[in-house]
Amino acid sequence: MPTLRLAMLAALWPLAAGHPPAIARTGPRVRVATGVVEGIVAPSGVQEFRGIPFAAPPVRDRRWRPPQPAAPWSGVRLADRFAPQCMQARVYSDMVFRNDATSEDCLYLNVWTPPHAATAKLPVLVYFYGGGYVAGDGSEYRYDGESMARRGIVVVTVNYRLGVFGFFAHPELTRESPHHASGNYGLLDQAASIRWVHDNVAAFGGDPRRVTIGGESAGSFSVSAQMASPLSRDLIAGAIGESGAFFSTTLTTPPLAQAERDGERFAASAGAASLAQLRALGALEILAAASRPGGARIGPDVDGWFFPIAPESIYARGAQAHVPLLAGWNSAELPGEALLHATPTPENVARLVETTFGDQAAAAARYYPATTPEQAAQSATELASDRFIAYSTWAWLDAHAATGGSPVYCYLYAHPRPATVPAPTQAGQPAEQPAPPAAGAVHSAEIEYALGNLATNHVFAWTPDDEKVSATMESYFANFVRTGNPNGAGLPEWPVGNPTADGRAMRMRIDVVSRAEPEPTERYRFLRGFYAARPR
Repeated sequence: MPTLRLAMLAALWPLAAGHPPAIARTGPRVRVATGVVEGIVAPSGVQEFRGIPFAAPPVRDRRWRPPQPAAPWSGVRLADRFAPQCMQARVYSDMVFRNDATSEDCLYLNVWTPPHAATAKLPVLVYFYGGGYVAGDGSEYRYDGESMARRGIVVVTVNYRLGVFGFFAHPELTRESPHHASGNYGLLDQAASIRWVHDNVAAFGGDPRRVTIGGESAGSFSVSAQMASPLSRDLIAGAIGESGAFFSTTLTTPPLAQAERDGERFAASAGAASLAQLRALGALEILAAASRPGGARIGPDVDGWFFPIAPESIYARGAQAHVPLLAGWNSAELPGEALLHATPTPENVARLVETTFGDQAAAAARYYPATTPEQAAQSATELASDRFIAYSTWAWLDAHAATGGSPVYCYLYAHPRPATVPAPTQAGQPAEQPAPPAAGAVHSAEIEYALGNLATNHVFAWTPDDEKVSATMESYFANFVRTGNPNGAGLPEWPVGNPTADGRAMRMRIDVVSRAEPEPTERYRFLRGFYAARPR
């Protein structure tokens, strides 16, 4: 009897101590180059592998160095939780993460794969998040890969270094580099993840010869960069860009020497006399110094290695990846009021056009007319959106169509989000009214639609029309990942966007009723000439 009692106490001890008894794991296991990972299975049957290291932690002496290989491990590594976010401040309220910390130790990726895909040789989508190179994370709900995986695609989301941790250049860093380069560490992280996918995705059922890269905003800029860089351009089969490219009038790529001077100013502002002192500072100290007014310059540079020359010049020479490109922008990327700082009346918009274009104002007024209040409001939004991000995306498509030897597919995403769900109220208080829909599709509005993730966003009161738009856009994207062509059964025909002999081009307008329409080529060619004649 004492023996039986002791056995019973031993069995119950974990519960009494607040620890549940161990449960045998039955998650899917995959062997990658560095060891075995064990994931989880979603109710749909999709297998998820969260937080797989694709590079060593970029901490201490590895801070501001190119990503190094991840260390191998023995046994089975659990891949059931998202890794920490890369160091960042909370600057965007629409980012909802599924991890619980920020850390410099953040170079991890996540994989979603269809059931029973081990030897299937499926197409692959590697997706880079947006956030202006200062925020974002691969765990965000809107980038979840389950819906695309249900369509037979292996999906990968990637964390990459941000802000001063990802884009700090300095003469000491350049001297210690065997490539005589510094900065661009976030882009190098992305390139390392593409290489990791190429080397390991077959174990998840993916085909390394069918890897499409995609992204939104800074993620779209990144896609244009990876297509241009000799470090990654030979490893991809297709590219998807949602709003943005390094043909920008706002986010430019300065030469290394200028980026180094910016880095020296940041080091001085942080009170560091040397690179060693900067590396000795804690991550939060670095983040705080970069967040002060006049802190660090954020963004890539022409370092001579990742970017041997300016990205626009790479495309002009036809030295980018010669792969199909699907890209576009939203109908109201930036509202006109953000540029005007006033109501877009005909008088205000006419004044804005004159101030913006100077001696070219009369020509510009053909493309941004303002004879009625409605016309003025539309022109203000189009001008604000063009200057912000639409023009750069068009210029990327146009350059690739000219020199990339591959089809391009252009879209305008025009479906506005619905009203928001009313916020809960306390007893006795009047119910808060939902926010009305936007006048057009604002920046980033298309992400949940394109990746099939409306259900993950509880802010908006989704309607059957929203579900229809999402099914259409996700189908286009999935078809493109599979074949390099977005067209498929049951979808409106999306014509190739390469300009014809007379210079005309077509795009797909994505809305409740999607249709092909002429692209405003003349407007963008006017802008290209205007920007070319003026320093940025």
